[in-house]
Parts: sequence; structure tokens; C-alpha cells
Amino acid sequence: MTRVALDAMGGDYAPKQIVVGAVEAACEIPDVKILLVGQLSAIQRVIDGFSKDRRALAQRAIEKGTLEIVHAPDEVEMSDEPVEAVRKKKDCSINVAMRLVKERRADVFVSAGNSGAVATSAILTLGRIHGVKRPAIAMILPTAAPGRPLLLLDSGANMDCHPEWLAQWAIMGSVYAKTVLGREKPAVGLVSIGTEECKGNSLVHETFPLIKEIGDLNFVGNIEGHDICGGHLDVAVADGFVGNVILKSIESVAHAIGGWLKAELKKSLFRKICALLLKGAFKALKRQMDPEVYGGAPLLGVPGAVIITHGNSTHKAIFYAVQAGVAAATNDVSGLIEKAIAEHAEGATKQ
Repeated sequence: MTRVALDAMGGDYAPKQIVVGAVEAACEIPDVKILLVGQLSAIQRVIDGFSKDRRALAQRAIEKGTLEIVHAPDEVEMSDEPVEAVRKKKDCSINVAMRLVKERRADVFVSAGNSGAVATSAILTLGRIHGVKRPAIAMILPTAAPGRPLLLLDSGANMDCHPEWLAQWAIMGSVYAKTVLGREKPAVGLVSIGTEECKGNSLVHETFPLIKEIGDLNFVGNIEGHDICGGHLDVAVADGFVGNVILKSIESVAHAIGGWLKAELKKSLFRKICALLLKGAFKALKRQMDPEVYGGAPLLGVPGAVIITHGNSTHKAIFYAVQAGVAAATNDVSGLIEKAIAEHAEGATKQ
């Protein structure tokens, strides 16, 4: 059974949406136990406010042992400074849940809370996988190719980076794409301002040859912004500053297009009728672009499976984040990353 430590207090809609997602995951995902970490009174109030049927589901999961509440008296606010909050609030829900993974009482950590605090707690509590210089947040993004989302890393954990870090992220991203996303030979690209090897800033210039030398990696070279959602790549590597700008830009454009489309479809009766006829297509498109179904962002480079979901995650996002974490844990992604990093280091030493 895979044990998931779920931060009940993190996120814009915590604890209600987190608790709902926890109950759904505990009841519907096979061989999973949810350790719901947070303030006991707050979690209990949510359960008491459930409908009769959902309350019965929660009680049944607790009785079966697939749902357990673990008390954590404190919480990290979204506005808190990450390092300071993690160090001062020893018994916040993030730290308590992370310690469960450290003590091997849980295999997976999931949170919709302060991403900086999660990354800090993971590094301070779990440490790094042997050989990994810096962990990275890997965000999964929809692309033009249905069923082929792209992994973007780093998405915001590291601002000022060294070339060796990006080279390792290429390896880690390839392992995750192959193991969890099911890509046979993941195509990996380095984000730049042109596809030519001579393009880019000094970081890109120094990183390119390092990734190119990784023998068993399917490195396609430099990629540009328009390649991110093109559907022909599996992993895009960038420093955390660039990666986060890409991520937020894509989110902004997606919201803008949705607003423009709604406004245009309401301008005439004919367009409204057409919109009704295309309702099925719009639903399919919305699902394909829905970030909640992609299971959050794995923090790659730390032992165990750590999944960070968006701050405005609903119960659906929590459910899929648990699924992603279970997939990473059962496939031993952290073990495979350690092996791949060690093999690359050994190969580099021989050269």
C-alpha cells in the first residue's frame, strides 16, 4: 500500500477542498492510504459539514484504514517567507507531513500550499538524492498534441543557476517523462532564443555542451518559446527564472483566450447557437487544457515523491496529484534518478 502524506492546510481553498480530495482518493485509488495532515479541529469541521453520503464515505475510509488524520497545530500561509516559516513553524502541516516521509511512515508528500516552503522543507528534511546538486520543480504543461504534455523544469525553485544543474535537470526530467508519462525516448530541449547552438546567454552557451555529452539522452538541442506547446517535445530545460516566466505567461494567455472566446460567442444569437452545437468540443478542449488533470508538479531531486499543486487547487487537482505521487513512488522515480545521475558522473569521470 502506498502511503500519501497530504497537507490539509495548504492552498487557497484549504482545508475544505483538500479534505474532499483526500476522501475521494482514499475511496477510489486502489492500495492507497491518505495521511491527512493538519489541524484536527479544522479537518473535523469540514467532515462534519459534508453531506450525509460523503460523510459516510469519509467514516468508512477511516474505519478501513485508508484515511487517517494526523494532527499538526500550525500552518504556513501563502504570504509567509518560505525559509523563515519552515524554520520557525516546526510543527506546521508541511513540516509534519514531510517528516512522515523522512521517517518512512509515508511514501509520497502532496501539498497545494506555499511552493517555496514545500521546496525548503523537502531539502531541509529529506535532503537531496545522492549526486544531485539542486532539486527542481517540474511543471507539466498541455501541448498541441493530445495526450503528450510537456515537462518544464525548473519552474521556479532556482533563480540563479549553474550549467551543471541544468544538465542534471535534463537527466531527471527524462527519467520522469519516461517512467511516469510513459515516453519511450523522451525528447529533451534547452530553452533559448534560437535553435542554433551559438544562440542564447552565457548560461545556455555553457549548458549546451554539457547536455549534448550525456550519451543516452535524446537531446534535440536548443528550443524556442513556440516549441514549448508544439507537441513534439517531452522535456524543456531552463533556469527557474525563465521557467517561471514561461509558466505564468502560458497561464495568462490561456485565461485571456478563454475570456475573448466567451465574449465573441455572446455577440449574436447565431454565435450562441453555434456555441451550443460545439459544446462537446469546447468541453473536450477545456479538459485538455485543464492543469488540474496533470497531477501537479513533482519536485525532482529529493528522496521520495514530492508533489506541489497549484495554490487554487480544487478537490479534483488533489485527487490527480495523489495519483501522480503514487505513480512516482511505485515506479521508484527517485531511485532511478539516483542511478542515472551516478551513471552520468561515472561516464564523465572516465572521459
